Amino acid sequence: MQTILGSGGAIGFELAKALRTYTDDIRLVSRHPKAVNPEDQLVSADLTRPDEALKAIKGSKIVYLTVGLPYNSKLWRTTWPVLMRNVIGACKANRSRLVFFDNVYMYDPDCLGGMTETTPVRPVSKKGKVRAEIADLLLNEARKGNVQALIARAADFYGPSIKNSSILTEMVFNNLARGKKAYWMGAVDLPHSFTYTPDAARATALLGNTADAYGGVWHLPTAAEPLTGKEWIERIAEALQVQPKYQVLSRTVLRGIGLFVPLIRELTEMMYQYERDYIFNSDKFERRFDFKPTSCKNGITEIVKADYQNRGQELPVN
Repeated sequence: MQTILGSGGAIGFELAKALRTYTDDIRLVSRHPKAVNPEDQLVSADLTRPDEALKAIKGSKIVYLTVGLPYNSKLWRTTWPVLMRNVIGACKANRSRLVFFDNVYMYDPDCLGGMTETTPVRPVSKKGKVRAEIADLLLNEARKGNVQALIARAADFYGPSIKNSSILTEMVFNNLARGKKAYWMGAVDLPHSFTYTPDAARATALLGNTADAYGGVWHLPTAAEPLTGKEWIERIAEALQVQPKYQVLSRTVLRGIGLFVPLIRELTEMMYQYERDYIFNSDKFERRFDFKPTSCKNGITEIVKADYQNRGQELPVN
């Protein structure tokens, strides 16, 4: 049995498809789970409760923690540590291996221009401090031999059929497809890596099913030489056959909008990631598994094909 905790999110959905390479015995866990594959076992659980975490993980050989909590710092502070302790405890009780899908919020802002698995941890945001805490909690348990675990870390991500969890989708793809201006935070002339979700899922499944991968951090495959914000907008506009119109959102503008829109208020503390080079290096994974990430061009093409053409959505006329 291989179990996905947080199966309803962008990564959990793709991971459920990717795991079919390794097993047909897949359990999907969330508050309201939905099947991805015909044989999927569905379990509804609240992982903040130890008994429900234990029920969700019971009998699992490998567990993938891909939960995405609402984008709220206070909720992260109170919920993530509890959830992580419960999942670790349930994995220990079941002798399950644990794969944690993580982000880069804990990295030193001065080192974002060349992120690797050894990039210093120095979070400057509330959310980053929470991510650093729960990653340390997991790695410390692994170092003590209490649980076999690894961290699969991705940059900001993009991919087909993502809703409400990708800045690139919400601010660029969707706006341009609706005939509106794209939005970009910070500096539009700096490179910014995005991990393609089908790549991330395939790689996470591969790591989970590779015994000697456990015990540390892996960066998931991400295209090298990332586009700048302006280039992302231009390439996406070209694929959508629209004009690459955009507006840059400064810190001042975001703060103003954030007074009325909670999500924007939460994004403001992460603005630093868009004010410097943001380059995510996945050489370690690519060399180990001979894996070539999807190019930015091909990723954009696949998203437009899946979400803006095949579903009959009319593109705006220039």
